Amino acid sequence: MTLINRVKKLFSQKADADDVQLRVIPRDEHSISRTNISEPALKVLYRLRKAGYGAYLVGGGVRDNLLGLSPKDFDVSTDATPEQVNALFRNSRLIGRRFKLVHVVFGREVIEVATFRAPPSDEHSDKVSRQGDQGMILRDNVYGNKDEDAMRRDFTINALYYNIDDFSVHSYAGGWEDLKAKQIRLIGDPATRYREDPVRMLRAIRFAVKLGFDIEAKTAAPIRDMAPLMTQIPAARLFEESLKLILAGNALETVRMLRDYHLFEPLFPSAEQRMQEDDYAVSLIENTMRNTDARIQSGKSVTPYFFLAALLWPQLNKVRQKYEDDGMAPHPAQQKAADKVLQEQVKATAIPKRFSIPMREIWEMQLRLPKTRSRKAAELTQHPRFRAAYDFLLLRQQSGEDLQELCDFWTEIQKDHPPAASRSHDRRNDGAGERNDGQRRRRPRRRRNGNNNRS
Repeated sequence: MTLINRVKKLFSQKADADDVQLRVIPRDEHSISRTNISEPALKVLYRLRKAGYGAYLVGGGVRDNLLGLSPKDFDVSTDATPEQVNALFRNSRLIGRRFKLVHVVFGREVIEVATFRAPPSDEHSDKVSRQGDQGMILRDNVYGNKDEDAMRRDFTINALYYNIDDFSVHSYAGGWEDLKAKQIRLIGDPATRYREDPVRMLRAIRFAVKLGFDIEAKTAAPIRDMAPLMTQIPAARLFEESLKLILAGNALETVRMLRDYHLFEPLFPSAEQRMQEDDYAVSLIENTMRNTDARIQSGKSVTPYFFLAALLWPQLNKVRQKYEDDGMAPHPAQQKAADKVLQEQVKATAIPKRFSIPMREIWEMQLRLPKTRSRKAAELTQHPRFRAAYDFLLLRQQSGEDLQELCDFWTEIQKDHPPAASRSHDRRNDGAGERNDGQRRRRPRRRRNGNNNRS
């Protein structure tokens, strides 16, 4: 039996009632209110319904509402094809090849609209559905109905659909019960679902930490053995997933859980190696995550290049020291070590230049900060990356390096020579143009004369 037939059989066979049963929770039995759903999401839902299509709020927007949380994103699932959705909204764009979606843009808010998906079959062409040799889904544009779509979702707590027609919640695969039991459980056979998309292992960790849920035993069981499958995922996608994991406000617990399930090494192999061999690396990285959580929880901005610089600092030190032991001067050794460490890292998790360049600057400043007797020491406080480099110095001291005297010097000198306010590590302009999720902040387009008013 071919792999695609095995997948088809998995989804088409009649499983236990607990696995496939639809449960409808009426309005008076759940806590979701339209006042807790963003206006753009409601506009999308109602316009699709007015046009004659089925449309439901789905996934995290439903799950988090039911848990009393404030959803950051609202996703819509519909029986309209991506092309039909795109034609219905002038402020929309088609995206993706692996999973074709529509983004409907309302200023800074984007509503993601996905068409109901069905299990693949042999009659579908490679253009719409394709799986790799190990079972990973490479393309999935096979459309179906809501019931089929629900069974294609990853976790039961994400198989929840909010119906704007009667304000009920449609729960599949025991999602409502798992939400009450506070557990993360995959729909279907866990090993098969992880092979389809290994990133689901990261999502299991992220949801468990974010929601304070337990990972159900069968869902957790294959993860450690299947962690090496993460190497199949493109490095750029793993970078985006890493930001989600670290910037969710629970980075310390997340890193510890990732390490426990052997998932940290595929993301940051050199950091994991150093943490296994060096207590200082553990202290530095855990303090970085603890400080990141504190900044997020206090409403301060976080620049990803700072914690990325910390993650790779122990390995950078080791490589630089080797070059220095071979007779290379400190600054050239640092530059060569940075090249080597970053080249190795991007094989696992891509780091865009908008982050790697300030990372290098922070590292380079660690060699300049000890030169306290220089006549230009005070001028260093005006360096664009001084505040981040100073905070990095404090982090190193906090993590076990004997740098108290040096930290005191730079703390005192800032009283007479404060860093430029626009470049303070506590201000938004540090890492200018970046949002907390690491995406580049777009500048508004300047209007030009002429007929160029497409909306």
